Amino acid sequence: MTVTAAAAAAGVQPYRLRWAALFVILAAEVMDLLDALVTTIAAPTIRKELGGSESLVQWLGAGYTLAMAVGLITGGRLGDLYGRKRMFVIGACGFTAASLLCGVAGSPELLIAGRVVQGLFGAVMLPQGLGMIKEMFPPEELGKAFGMFGPVMTIGSVGGPVLAGWLVDADLFGTGWRMIFLINLPIGLAAVVAALRCLPEHRLSGATRLDLPGVALVSAAAFLLIFPLIQGRESGWPAWTFVSMAASVVVFALFGWYESRRARAGRDPLITPSLFRKRSFSSGLVAGLAFFSGMMGFGLVFSLYTQLGLGFTPLQAGLAALPQALGGVAGFGLAMSGLQARLGRGLMQIGTLVMAAGAAVLALTIHLAGVDVSGWQLSPGLALVGIGMGLTMAPFFDIVLAGVEPHETGSASGTLTGIQQLGGALGTAVLGTLFFDLLASGWEFGSSMQVTVWVEVGLLALTFALTYLLPRHARPESEPQHA
Repeated sequence: MTVTAAAAAAGVQPYRLRWAALFVILAAEVMDLLDALVTTIAAPTIRKELGGSESLVQWLGAGYTLAMAVGLITGGRLGDLYGRKRMFVIGACGFTAASLLCGVAGSPELLIAGRVVQGLFGAVMLPQGLGMIKEMFPPEELGKAFGMFGPVMTIGSVGGPVLAGWLVDADLFGTGWRMIFLINLPIGLAAVVAALRCLPEHRLSGATRLDLPGVALVSAAAFLLIFPLIQGRESGWPAWTFVSMAASVVVFALFGWYESRRARAGRDPLITPSLFRKRSFSSGLVAGLAFFSGMMGFGLVFSLYTQLGLGFTPLQAGLAALPQALGGVAGFGLAMSGLQARLGRGLMQIGTLVMAAGAAVLALTIHLAGVDVSGWQLSPGLALVGIGMGLTMAPFFDIVLAGVEPHETGSASGTLTGIQQLGGALGTAVLGTLFFDLLASGWEFGSSMQVTVWVEVGLLALTFALTYLLPRHARPESEPQHA
């Protein structure tokens, strides 16, 4: 079906079928969101029961997000080439099978491999849903359809850590931490069956071939950077770790050269090179890398601090992080009440300042209370961090994409979302390694957590400075972007 035909069909597609298809897509989004969050809470228990080094804790998150970052760049194009419904079903089946692999893994290596496979199939599954929504719904219902993502993602972000903690503590059927992955089986199978029944078929006419050499180069560059950051500490930072990180810079440069050459030859590049000549977009990528690195790395370290340092159970750790999640909901709600439209990038600046203030309050609380700090005492700082996070994230994608030309939007959106995931992997690697390094040097858990918090403040300061290079407002005619 061509794009024109699909758009014409959307107006006559049954109302109930459109909304049933939307809930299938939302179920896939929830699976991804939960799997991005649950290992942060469950990682200490997994390591205790499964064995493995401290780097296992980092790889559980970084393996997933790194695979997702690389895969998202090509995931949407696979739907254009082979059909969105087909690729959604393949992605959902693969994600569910990978969840089973994680749930029965008997070694750290097999579990990390399962997480990587999850990320790759998630990157195939998720982009298809957004494309199908635009084809299924008429213009007057499109805003309402995209509006459903907000509440669903909010519930997932708030409930994910708590659910993970409860599942680990409950030890249902003797599965322990494995249930955080096995719970995907009924959700995934239901999504596959419902997708086969409800989702419309769509394929973009005239779609171009995949840029496989580009995928290989960017994958290699990302791996050369992340691997030594996680494994280097345990190996004593030998020479090969620094060689690998230097090589990643070279391979990233080679990737840029190859993409420019491919574009000049008239072939479709993986990432449109003209995007990097736009100051606002390039600055937005760096700001996003700094912001999401700090956010995801902070989440991992806070979970380690509460469980290993304070002796919290996984459920208690999930509940301790709840004020941040609820603050994020409040911040996002404030932004959507009209602040985003009025303040533009100013809202991002306010958000980073509030988030930094919350981090400072958290560091001060940990310093004053010491090892006897309670979850309630941590709540004010975490709530401020969450509010600032919601205020910053709400306008981020629209502001960064404001200076992008219409024909560049697809490549820009995929690149920006990929940077979000890459930032998660980088933050998990850098802040996790810093935290473990400090502990190995004899620092106490509280002091190590405080240093990590101040690094997060530094990343927020960098994000704040870079916002001045972004457009003041999003384009009025631009659609809200989903990440």
